[in-house]
Amino acid sequence: MVLLAVAGYLAVQYVTGGTGEPGCEVVSGKGDGARYEFTPEQAVNAATIAAVGTGRGLPERAVTIALATALQESGLRNISHGDRDSLGLFQQRPSQGWGTEQEIQDPIYSSGIFYEHLVKVRDYTELPLTVAAQRVQRSGFPEAYAKHEPDATLLAAALTGRSAATLTCEGRPGATRTAGPDAVRSALVRDFGQDALQSAAAEVGAAEVGGKKATPTPVPSVIESDGRTVVLPVTADGGSGTGRSVRERGWQLAHWAVANASDLHIKRVSYAGRVWTAGNTDSQWRAVAADTSQGSSGAQSGGQGSVRIVTTH
Repeated sequence: MVLLAVAGYLAVQYVTGGTGEPGCEVVSGKGDGARYEFTPEQAVNAATIAAVGTGRGLPERAVTIALATALQESGLRNISHGDRDSLGLFQQRPSQGWGTEQEIQDPIYSSGIFYEHLVKVRDYTELPLTVAAQRVQRSGFPEAYAKHEPDATLLAAALTGRSAATLTCEGRPGATRTAGPDAVRSALVRDFGQDALQSAAAEVGAAEVGGKKATPTPVPSVIESDGRTVVLPVTADGGSGTGRSVRERGWQLAHWAVANASDLHIKRVSYAGRVWTAGNTDSQWRAVAADTSQGSSGAQSGGQGSVRIVTTH
């Protein structure tokens, strides 16, 4: 009976994506064979950490430092325990002024407060990662962050969008959130703010009226008539003013969607002529003709104009 109970528990955990076994992978965009395997839970948290960092206009190095710190402190899990009163992704302590217990266990807040402290470290982008992280964390094991730098570097390159089509997940449906396009839009706003749903107005090609360039109109995201597809317009910066390219912004959003696939029941993501589909045995990004599976907006989504996210229902 005990064995049956254990088997039943493991079966439920498998269905909900809670086994703790790797279901996601990020590879190097340099073709050097470097890779890191991680779980859907870790993927969601890593994507949030990256979104908060880029939303603040911080460089990729800041995101790498934050991800390496969270890998060491919590294994990229939003845990409710730790040494003394340490909590959350970064094991921040309410008694040390990091915030309330509720705040610290909010990944958006905990990531934000980490970055607030990091940017106060002089020349942090030039310091060894372990030194920069330690000046924020004041850990009893200051050298421990260094071993996570290779994995954090791969994650940061993908989740900031610099490295294209390098993050994949199995996309096994979870049971932690309501599925559907509205849930996707809510999660996007949670991590990126309203800019994810309404891109910055494009200056290129704006009409001129009376010798003056007309103010371009922002392009909002839409839910297509099938009721399952969210189309996200992509422009440089995504309205954040960080000077990032359209390509980087697009791949950040696309990788974010894949990282959240199990949680939000996302079955397909396409951008820049590539498509990821949940459930494929190799879960790779594949080249796809713009007019074969993209619906009425295929030509646009096959380029770098929009990211398309299709949910299971």
